[in-house]
Amino acid sequence: MSNNVTTVSSPWSAFSGPNLGYVMEQYDLFLQAPDEVEAELVTLFQQFGAPALATGEVSEAVNVEPGNFKKVLAAVQLADTIRNQGHLAADIYPLKDRHLDTSRIELSTYGLTEGDLVEMPATLFFNDVPVSVNNGRDAINYLKSLYTDKIAFEFAHVAQSEERAWIQGKIESGSLKAKLSIEEKKAILDRLTRVEGFEKFIHKTFVGQKRFSIEGLDTLVVLMDEIANQSSAINMKNIQIGMAHRGRLNVLTHIVRKPYDMMFADFAHVSNEHFLPKDGSLEITKGWTNDVKYHMGATYTSPSGMKIKLAYNPSHLEVVAPIVVGQTRAAQDDTTHAGAPTQDASKSLAILVHGDAAFPGQGIVTETLNFAKTNGFSTGGSIHIISNNMIGFTTEHFDSRSSVYSSDPAKGFEVPIVHVNADAPEAVVQVARFAFEYRQKFGKDILVDLIGYRRYGHNETDDPTVTNPQTYAIVPKHPTVRVLYGEQLATEGVVTNEEVATLDTSIYAEMQASYDHVKEVGETAEHITTEMPDAVKDGFPVVETGVDKDRLKKINEELLAWPESFEPQNKLSKILKKREEAFETGKIDWGHAETLAYATIIQDGRSVRFTGQDAQRGTFSQRHLVLHDKNNNSEFTPLHNVSGAKASFAVYNSPLTETGVVGFEYGYNMENPNNLSVWEAQFGDFANMAQVMFDNFISSSRAKWGQKTGLVMLLPHGYEGQGPEHSSSRMERYLQLSAENNWTVAYCSNAANYYHLLRRQAAMLGTEAIRPLVVVTPKYLLRHPLAGATAEQLSKGSFQTVLEQEGLGGNPAKVERILFGSGKVTIDLADQIGDGSEFDHLHIVRVEQLYPFPEEKIADIVKRYPNAKELVWVQEEPKNQGSYLFATQYMIDIANENGKKLTYVGRPAMSSTAEGDADSHKAAQAKLLAEALTK
Repeated sequence: MSNNVTTVSSPWSAFSGPNLGYVMEQYDLFLQAPDEVEAELVTLFQQFGAPALATGEVSEAVNVEPGNFKKVLAAVQLADTIRNQGHLAADIYPLKDRHLDTSRIELSTYGLTEGDLVEMPATLFFNDVPVSVNNGRDAINYLKSLYTDKIAFEFAHVAQSEERAWIQGKIESGSLKAKLSIEEKKAILDRLTRVEGFEKFIHKTFVGQKRFSIEGLDTLVVLMDEIANQSSAINMKNIQIGMAHRGRLNVLTHIVRKPYDMMFADFAHVSNEHFLPKDGSLEITKGWTNDVKYHMGATYTSPSGMKIKLAYNPSHLEVVAPIVVGQTRAAQDDTTHAGAPTQDASKSLAILVHGDAAFPGQGIVTETLNFAKTNGFSTGGSIHIISNNMIGFTTEHFDSRSSVYSSDPAKGFEVPIVHVNADAPEAVVQVARFAFEYRQKFGKDILVDLIGYRRYGHNETDDPTVTNPQTYAIVPKHPTVRVLYGEQLATEGVVTNEEVATLDTSIYAEMQASYDHVKEVGETAEHITTEMPDAVKDGFPVVETGVDKDRLKKINEELLAWPESFEPQNKLSKILKKREEAFETGKIDWGHAETLAYATIIQDGRSVRFTGQDAQRGTFSQRHLVLHDKNNNSEFTPLHNVSGAKASFAVYNSPLTETGVVGFEYGYNMENPNNLSVWEAQFGDFANMAQVMFDNFISSSRAKWGQKTGLVMLLPHGYEGQGPEHSSSRMERYLQLSAENNWTVAYCSNAANYYHLLRRQAAMLGTEAIRPLVVVTPKYLLRHPLAGATAEQLSKGSFQTVLEQEGLGGNPAKVERILFGSGKVTIDLADQIGDGSEFDHLHIVRVEQLYPFPEEKIADIVKRYPNAKELVWVQEEPKNQGSYLFATQYMIDIANENGKKLTYVGRPAMSSTAEGDADSHKAAQAKLLAEALTK
């Protein structure tokens, strides 16, 4: 059989003489009046274009009577339908409980008989005819054997003809079905015996404990194992795996190589660190609160040096997908040089395991698929696997999706789909090789729909017969894939039935020995608990972040220089050139200070990656990190040309998604902990769409799983009369999640303090003290002169958690009221007081860091004003939102200790975040400012 089979480019090469002439006449008519042309011809004209005279040598022509040409066209259509829709008739359901649609590929549907096909040459269907194919009948039967067996294909939706031809060639050459060696077959049997034995042992030994077993999809491990083998063969550096809880423990054990005794220790409530391999091949992390066993991950280093990482993941199923893709991109990027990072997709591969109900049901899946071809988020292709047990908890497919297959959403992204019967282990191995080869050749995502069943209920205490009685009348009678494959190999003479039984017994005994060891250790060993690291308890140390003024001046000059051939838009050129003047004599605005911070950070050897929907320019046209030539739209990034830079800088405009991008950046920073990863919401409230990432990963991953990240999140916020949705970043949500020094929440009022905050965060990267940073950033303050910075402020000092209003508080005896607030409202107050000469009764304290709350510094300030009767928390957010309720728990103690009264000035409690029109906003804002400043 040839290994170079491709289809003919069109059916027209099979026609000659009057038949071809007739078809050409019909094509002319099709161009003028398609409704007058027979439907079969219309379909072929649409698919193959104009008929043309054959060029070169024609091996055979079809000799039919002028009235019978439709037989040939019908045969071509039949072959095309087998290729494109044969999957509907394929043997891909282990329980055989789904209707197979064969009507589309039956001869009678096309008015054909076997006799008709026998008269047709095989060249009508193939350019390179397989040796076993002698005529049209053989060709159709051959195609059916390929497209309706245990493996089924969907690739007609792939736009690139080169990809379609390659896939079709792989299928029709027969190479995809290449037979496995005896050693490979025995290895599969061993793997299946371990997979099943592991589940059986837990089921018997730890009765009633949840494990979300893999049973019914045992070959998922075989599939992943083969992908790992293929990856190792090309010296790939690491594999990143993301999956939910079903089958996770088995994957941890047999792919990530977590030893049996470690796994059994988790069930027996014995500290699994006692059984950690001493060769360092397995790495695990734990937090001080810990998590359930089927959320945990690990990293295995194989003898070849390749790392296999299973990402930690809560019960939110698909949300781990963008995180793993972000980790994969970080592993591919070289950020250790100036300029843009360089990506090598051969270094790392993402394997994403999805649930069949979750894949079409969770929007994060399509958010992640959408990354595949974008500049800042591509990874050279992920291998997606739908772990398809044909049910979602208790929900049947007709209630969980509107598509034929779970995999259908992938078609919109031109992802080839391969369906495979999970009870066919050798087919699963062949599919793994095919998927890996496709990814390597085309650098694109590919999806494997592994179709099996679920042997038990959603968990092992659940009775599925209550809700799915028909399916679970079949399942108990259906042999496991290990049994089926053992019988197959015994029939083939690869092994004997006795050897199959002996293997099962010996592996079970191995597991029993591991468990006996766990019990023995558990009787004497102390339970190991994880404590919060001192570096976390202590919070950030004070870090001097000033940069020599001459160094900053040189950086500033370099940022304002671009090639002579580059011509930015005139208005933008003038705006940027003003930064030279601002550095010398005026105020450095927010975007300017931020850019200088990034420049110094990459000079210090820390790479920077910045993403957001408008990150390059800035939502409010304040940043301009990437310039565009007005003549040809070419791009220029000034930060790529900073002299002395020791690390890369990247800024990408992201897709219009929050959950996916935030997850991606979280994963990127975990994989590259020395990179300053920054994400900016277009408006702060847009981060609402990524709440699951904040709740379940960023705020708590250190406590649950011991995973560190220094991700920076910029959330534009401020009340300027733009209505409810563009005012509030919902900072109260982040403050509510604040505990155990898990992250920093800051709301700066000054560009210099923001500059020092970024530099402090970069300085702590890669240390035990690092934590995420939530920054509530301004909108109209971006260019406000009272929020600007001088070069002197950037060259000296460090981030200040508290700032005091200049011009106030100089005479402590006269101060009767101390105002406390954060961010924009403190600048509004500063606008009102001018030089402060008429406000001796007031002092204003800007709380720049809301968490960890600077309680001691505030208490020290209060003690300086013994005559102050009132401490006032001022905010523009409603009383039930913003920072007031969070700050109150600290401020009450300070007020009580100093004999002061604590009061609130701001909007009343509201269900909405802000007023809906500018006039109402102005009135409410004026009222609260007046109330705050009144004696």
